[in-house]
Amino acid sequence: MVQTRPFSQLDVFSAVPLLGNPLAVVHDGSGLSETQMAGFARWTHLSETTFLLPPTDPQADYRVRIFTPERELPFAGHPTLGSCHAWLTSGGAPRRGDEVVQQCAAGLVRIRRDGAKLAFAAPPLRRSGPLDAELIQRIERALALAPGEIVDHQWVDNGPGWCAVRLATAARVLQLKPDYSRMRDIHLGVVAPYPAGSGDAQFEVRALIGSGYEDPVTGSLNGSLAQWLIGAGVAPPSYVAAQGAALQRAGRVHVRQAGADIWIGGDVCAVVTGTVAL
Repeated sequence: MVQTRPFSQLDVFSAVPLLGNPLAVVHDGSGLSETQMAGFARWTHLSETTFLLPPTDPQADYRVRIFTPERELPFAGHPTLGSCHAWLTSGGAPRRGDEVVQQCAAGLVRIRRDGAKLAFAAPPLRRSGPLDAELIQRIERALALAPGEIVDHQWVDNGPGWCAVRLATAARVLQLKPDYSRMRDIHLGVVAPYPAGSGDAQFEVRALIGSGYEDPVTGSLNGSLAQWLIGAGVAPPSYVAAQGAALQRAGRVHVRQAGADIWIGGDVCAVVTGTVAL
């Protein structure tokens, strides 16, 4: 039976509409089948669409299911912040003060309110360590990099399968024109520093998906990059990463280490609010 449900389309990792990463949120997904959720996600054709549900874990404040146009994801960064924003603005009240607990297929995720921003605790890496020589060569060919331009490399997989390379300068990252036909199954993060004092961001990040597209601003990748860069002493315990300039976006990801946790934060703003018939 079709039902009218509250709906939002949000921009995540930007305080200015249209400069971040869009997310569709159905505020009440109760009664929808997985087939219906997947069908609506294909229809929105955004990188992710989420559905808010009552939690089944007593420690959680709400539950979320996250769909791309192709599949359901156990966890993703910008859907986590956007879904939390939607839940809070529609009247959700966390049980633990300023900390919200989100239930998703990957487990429980802690989210904090930090003024106007939200931040989630980066999940642990499922795979780390250096990339093998064959994969590095594939990346060099796909990005038209000369031997030696990759300063460092690492598996930074926290679920989606991310691997990452570090280049010498942010300007070089922005110059890249990836050949996706050479990437195939690679989920690649590329990162490099800005010169000190050159702006509000200390690093430029790009997320290149082998199936043929670039993600505007990526919470999961920035979480795993932060674990790598801070752990290696390349990045300070607190910094800002810019992402999306190659796509005419201006995403900003705020990274902060607090004890054993690394928090990935940013702004969320509403672009479309209303209802959807599902």
